[in-house]
Amino acid sequence: MKKLIIIWFVFTGMLFNETFAQTKRVGGPCEGCEAIYESPIPFDQIKSFVKLPDVSWDGKKPMGINGTVYKADGKTPAAGVVLYLYHTDATGHYPMKGNEKGWAKRHGYLRGWVGTDAKGFYKFGCLRPAPYPGGTEPAHIHVIVKEPGINEYDIDEFLFSDDPLLTAAKKAKLENRGGSGIVKIIDVGNMYKGERNIYLGKNIPGYR
Repeated sequence: MKKLIIIWFVFTGMLFNETFAQTKRVGGPCEGCEAIYESPIPFDQIKSFVKLPDVSWDGKKPMGINGTVYKADGKTPAAGVVLYLYHTDATGHYPMKGNEKGWAKRHGYLRGWVGTDAKGFYKFGCLRPAPYPGGTEPAHIHVIVKEPGINEYDIDEFLFSDDPLLTAAKKAKLENRGGSGIVKIIDVGNMYKGERNIYLGKNIPGYR
């Protein structure tokens, strides 16, 4: 009888720990983060390279950004992490096609999902976004992270080191969630390239 009681406590404890791990909330409020679940394909089928809509070499020079996502220790590559990305067009607007549903009504159609491979690697191609019209905010690419066992949360946007709107004052206010989001863009001829590594949990409130 005692053995049965002990087994019951161990079993229920395991269930509690598993449930807690799955429902633990980190990152604080995040408006629109749930858009990550609007992926048209299951998370486990998302590729480690994606071309966001409108990528073309037809009169335009696309941009490719890649990097590695690391676990909280800052060293171990994190596989199976999903990144949801969306950005403005060359006029600084989130363009619509008129048939948007869900969060696409606000984020526009220039959005996509990319996952990390077994080595934590990811890469996406897009057209370089423009700042909001008449605004003072630097051009950026929004990014939401979903890692196994933890809720979705936002990290610092992708920013561009050569953006004149990215002033010293703006840089000083960055939270560096997930590490620095400032990307150095290099012109390699037929396209632009940049790199950003992401560190899960870094500067994320409530993270383990």
